[in-house]
Amino acid sequence: MLFDHSLSFAIAGAGLVGRLLAWRLLLLGHKVELFEAGSLQHSKAAAHTAAAMISPMSEVVVSERSIYDQGMRSLEIWPRWMDELNAAKAPQVLYTAPGSLVVAHPADMAELEQFYLDLNFHLGTDNTARWLDRNELHKREPDIAGQFDRALYLPGEAYLDNRHLLERLLEEIVRLGGQCHADSPVEFTPEAQCNGQPLRGFDCIFDCRGMGARQNHPDIRGVRGEVLWVRTEEVNLRHPVRLMHPRYKLYIVPKPDHRFIIGATEIESQDRSPVSVQSMLELCSALYTLNPAFAEARILELDANLRPSLWHNLPQIEYISVSVSGTEHPQNQVMINGLYRHGYLLAPTLVEEVLERLPEFTQSSN
Repeated sequence: MLFDHSLSFAIAGAGLVGRLLAWRLLLLGHKVELFEAGSLQHSKAAAHTAAAMISPMSEVVVSERSIYDQGMRSLEIWPRWMDELNAAKAPQVLYTAPGSLVVAHPADMAELEQFYLDLNFHLGTDNTARWLDRNELHKREPDIAGQFDRALYLPGEAYLDNRHLLERLLEEIVRLGGQCHADSPVEFTPEAQCNGQPLRGFDCIFDCRGMGARQNHPDIRGVRGEVLWVRTEEVNLRHPVRLMHPRYKLYIVPKPDHRFIIGATEIESQDRSPVSVQSMLELCSALYTLNPAFAEARILELDANLRPSLWHNLPQIEYISVSVSGTEHPQNQVMINGLYRHGYLLAPTLVEEVLERLPEFTQSSN
């Protein structure tokens, strides 16, 4: 169903989903105002901290089959959207889909073999993962091949430069005529309000606040993620690499300018405090075991953030019409939340789904 005329939208939350949604609505010719509780340039969203892997095969092992299906759809959408975005301005935002590697040291090989069995269980004939011996691994990643006897290759998985992406999306939103409001927290009581003033005059208001929506939705919980940024010219990687370990699962993702981001998959904690010494030592130790040359890498940044999650660790889209005092028309609201650790994996699919449903929702509620 298509829009038959231009509409006006407000979006609360300038994380990944909020920026993608604003950008796509503006491209469709609508009016958009984007509201962020904090800074727009120095985002504290989970999307800023993330490693930005698009890895449906890696994630299906510890999630629902629906995550894989939606993620495969995102792998179709991301290249098209990135082409559109990069055509607008240089330099280009990095997006590449070389596949992922999953490795384990000999003592932990049972973890890697179990990972492969889990892939077979969840995907069956859709499991395209394949084993690489030492020689094949050397052809793909010579700088880590000496540390491992074999690896699991997951074709088609991708990653991008998330911080550059967030910057570019904001630039495009402004260029296309979107209005952006920093330091403008939005609350839903249930009518949307910004700094105590009702948000009215919009055909629909989106709640993309992530953890910021917890005050209205106490079922949202935070799952802590910790990352370490380093830089070195002594090691080169083309693929995201996941290191299997009985106690923790770690990943390393290459970024532009010889930078790498290393993180722990998840920690069940609401703690927003800085990264602990123990966590930093574990991240650094994992780096060193991938390649001892990482010992001379320079630490650029340590960061921790909370991923907004629901009890089932699945995303949720709610379409709501709330009564507004003094008016005869309800206020249309759409909440998008619960992306857990799947933000970059699922965001395009969710935004596309909302855009398809939105014309019917806004017409039926008026």
